[in-house]
Amino acid sequence: MTEQDSQAASTAEPPAGGFLSQLRARLQPNPDSSDPVKLGKWALVFIGIYLVLATIVGIYWSGTPDHFDVRDNATRYATATNQTVVTGTTTVTALQETIRTLLEKPGGYLHNDIFPPGMWLDNMPNWEYGVLVQSRDLARALREVLSRSQSQSKEDVDLTLAEPRINFQSKSWILPASESEYRDALRFLEAYRARLAVTGENSAQFYARADNLSHWLGMIEKRLGSLSQRLSASVGQRRLNTDLAGDTAAAQSTSGPEEIIVRTPWSEIDDIFYESRGAAWALTQFLKAAEVDFSDVLAKKNATVSLRQIIRELESAQAPVWSPVILNGSGFGLWANHSLVMASYISRANAALIDLRELLAQG
Repeated sequence: MTEQDSQAASTAEPPAGGFLSQLRARLQPNPDSSDPVKLGKWALVFIGIYLVLATIVGIYWSGTPDHFDVRDNATRYATATNQTVVTGTTTVTALQETIRTLLEKPGGYLHNDIFPPGMWLDNMPNWEYGVLVQSRDLARALREVLSRSQSQSKEDVDLTLAEPRINFQSKSWILPASESEYRDALRFLEAYRARLAVTGENSAQFYARADNLSHWLGMIEKRLGSLSQRLSASVGQRRLNTDLAGDTAAAQSTSGPEEIIVRTPWSEIDDIFYESRGAAWALTQFLKAAEVDFSDVLAKKNATVSLRQIIRELESAQAPVWSPVILNGSGFGLWANHSLVMASYISRANAALIDLRELLAQG
């Protein structure tokens, strides 16, 4: 081979299999190279790739989990311990599966993340908080009324351990992490559920009575009322002070103005919106479970349809949002106002909830 042929072979195109080797060699740091421009370009490339991947992962993590069938869910839990589904099983397992969904959905529990991309997400952590608040209320109702026959009855030992763990602060990252406390709560809820189907001294009880259901619905009523007001305040409102209306002998700690201006800060509008969607998602599951466990009570009061109407309103509040951002147009302006639409569904569900409680209170 001549010298010209050797030079031509050395400058020829490398084989396809050698492309990755050359790319790897270029990416490796060269101790003899000190060109800051070249290093800066590579740094920008790596940052760009990372941001693209983080965005894709963040979008995937922000997807709302699907609903689960409460009857099938109860059967699955009971079958795992070779037990039958009894009164209370459906409600307790709905609470268990809801908390488990918070922990095991894509991305896991994001509300306490301190590393990207979780720390950059905003909508899903607020959705999680809405679910968590409703889970806490149901756990509290289980401990205070649903598992006790009378106000002077002894609290269930497992629920006394589960309820405070569900109420553990939602943003603790470590020592202990919020996830670890919620997993401990799942263990105690499972112990309570397993004892529902057991007879004897170690048995647990779930009392499906009209007054117990009304007590829990009263807790939901206050939550939905607060969410509705916070959503409606997205456009700003001038409200008369009605804090002491209806009671001439009522008093409050300090006097307030006769008229107040209520407006949600612009940075919190989407937070409240997604918190409301999370609350609606959890309540849909819990109320469907209550329809099963309180079926006889609801049928006797002719209130089953009323409960289903509440569930329908909450399901409507979870319709897909096609806009990339939560719009906050004026009440009768050109642009949509997603908060007011959500407030409409929440208010209708709350109004139906009040009617249902009145039905349950009737003899």
